[in-house]
Amino acid sequence: MPLNDEKQCVNEQSDVESSPFSEGMASLSDFECSRQSFTSDFSSKSSSPDCEQQGAWLGATSPPSGVMFDDVMAAAKSLSDMTLAHEIAVNENFQLKQNAVPENSLPGQVKRVVHQAFWDVVKADLSADPPQYEYAIRLFEEIREILLSFLAPGTNSLHNQICEVLDIDLIRQQAEHNAVDIQGLANYVITTMGKMCAPVRDDDIRELKATTNIVEMLRQIFRVLDLMRMDMTNFVIRTVRPHIQNHLVEYERNKFQEILEGTPNALSQTTEWLKESIDEEFLSETAAPGTEQSSPPSLSPLLVLNNCYLKLLRWDYQMKVLPETLVTDGTRLQELTEKLNQLKMIACLSLITNNMVGAVTEGLPELASRLKRISAVLLEGMNKETFNLKEALDSIGVQTCAEVNKALEERGSPTLNTEVQANLIGQFSSLEKKDNPVCTLMDKRIQVYMRSLLCLSSTHKSLPPVPLGLDVIQQELEVLGCQFTNIVNLNKQVYGPIYANIFRKLLLRDEAVGKTDASLPTN
Repeated sequence: MPLNDEKQCVNEQSDVESSPFSEGMASLSDFECSRQSFTSDFSSKSSSPDCEQQGAWLGATSPPSGVMFDDVMAAAKSLSDMTLAHEIAVNENFQLKQNAVPENSLPGQVKRVVHQAFWDVVKADLSADPPQYEYAIRLFEEIREILLSFLAPGTNSLHNQICEVLDIDLIRQQAEHNAVDIQGLANYVITTMGKMCAPVRDDDIRELKATTNIVEMLRQIFRVLDLMRMDMTNFVIRTVRPHIQNHLVEYERNKFQEILEGTPNALSQTTEWLKESIDEEFLSETAAPGTEQSSPPSLSPLLVLNNCYLKLLRWDYQMKVLPETLVTDGTRLQELTEKLNQLKMIACLSLITNNMVGAVTEGLPELASRLKRISAVLLEGMNKETFNLKEALDSIGVQTCAEVNKALEERGSPTLNTEVQANLIGQFSSLEKKDNPVCTLMDKRIQVYMRSLLCLSSTHKSLPPVPLGLDVIQQELEVLGCQFTNIVNLNKQVYGPIYANIFRKLLLRDEAVGKTDASLPTN
């Protein structure tokens, strides 16, 4: 959390990078597990890790015989820590956010009613004659603990001041004599919050100072404290990110090893994932023309592993469980695959348009860009179950015909006849069918491009050329390709030894298998 010069650096974490990695992660875990105030609206969730994916292979079935419940829970904890560390390291935009409950939902209505009931009690107590301060004192006690939790080691002066002003025993004695200054205590809290908060909370502090109703002021104090707590946690995340990045490979590998030791058969999905590609490669080797059936095939584990990674670009993330070694990147891979599917469809539409009306639209580069934008907008969200792809393709066909005719009219050329327009719309609509030849062709070319990226050495600086027909999505394809190779290369670094062991077991168990190098060099 960046702080300005005017603010007291009470939350400065000067010793974070020098502290052990486990301590940094423990501080985050402690935050997530901290008890939530009955009076606050605080809740948090990470922006990227998919907890359902994490549990898919740890808790989807009953534990194997001989596995204790504590072992399963320890493995789940290790996976949770590993996922959080991975997300912090690879996602520069990772931060915790408040989980806002929809107001019109049942949980939202219950939360609102309960909170309002509590604050109504506080208001009634403070308005009574004589006033009742018990609830207000409890609130200040909780506020004091929250403020103290924000302080970094060494801030003794402010720590002592907070404890002195918010001395709960003294406040109770004052309350017994009806001499407690609730407004004064609230003003002190707001002033102290102003010293601690990030600049982004300055407006909230000003609003607090302008509030005259004491009950509403207390309520809003807790709201702002929750925001400050989130700011503090995200500041810690940004601070420890370089340290996590420097130790990520070793940390993930060690954590995953803990999971393997506590969870038998924890690599079942990964083994099946690798075995499927090995079997396909054996089949292609033996079926190749001119292959001697008597000679044992020799496979490259790195080639097979790249084929495994390419399968992730066609993965059904709704129905199939990911290999255990890829759980931490499941969300990223799914989003990347969905974007790639949309780009593939745009490339298909462009190819059909060029084949059918390219001759009459030649020399109109702005038209191609406009058609691409229209397709991208109408295909937004095409991977959702509720998305009607055929309807979207029909709309794109109608819009394409209208845009082409408009461009032709502006150039003084004859417009497309009815038959050509109907044929164009029909070809667009057919892209929705399974095994459409245009989609199959574009999918193969995308796979070829992605494979060429995976085969690049780490010293290779330039990207390979984009296959024919994909030039309309070249820029987006290059970006997604780089993201994909980054995920793959990190995964190879972390889990390369595990993949090598699986390959040895799968490739060497059959005596007919020829000499195979089971090492897995990373890019």
